[in-house]
Amino acid sequence: MLTHKQMRAKALANTEVKTEFDQLADEFSLLDEFFKARAAQGLTQAQVAEKIGTTQSAVARMESGSGKHSPSLATLSKYAQALGCTLEVRLIRKSLTPKNSTARSSGAASRADGGL
Repeated sequence: MLTHKQMRAKALANTEVKTEFDQLADEFSLLDEFFKARAAQGLTQAQVAEKIGTTQSAVARMESGSGKHSPSLATLSKYAQALGCTLEVRLIRKSLTPKNSTARSSGAASRADGGL
């Protein structure tokens, strides 16, 4: 029987699986932060649910990242507050690839960069 680490390595060796995994990395990272913050506070899912006015199963779905349920920013903010945290959402500019940089005019690039 394979360990989790071995199974993960085997799955990620498949380029299609790796591509999908990489696309979900940010979402999994955020969910992991919520889970770790809840654990650090010593709170159960039921306790967080009570604090934010929802059910334990709703908190479990949110933490699972199943993709069937996308919580609103308001819900994520309530969850963060229940843990004594503040939710911060930021836009981080990606590096322009040569393909993207040639497709934009210099005026469009200046306008796009000006607001961030």
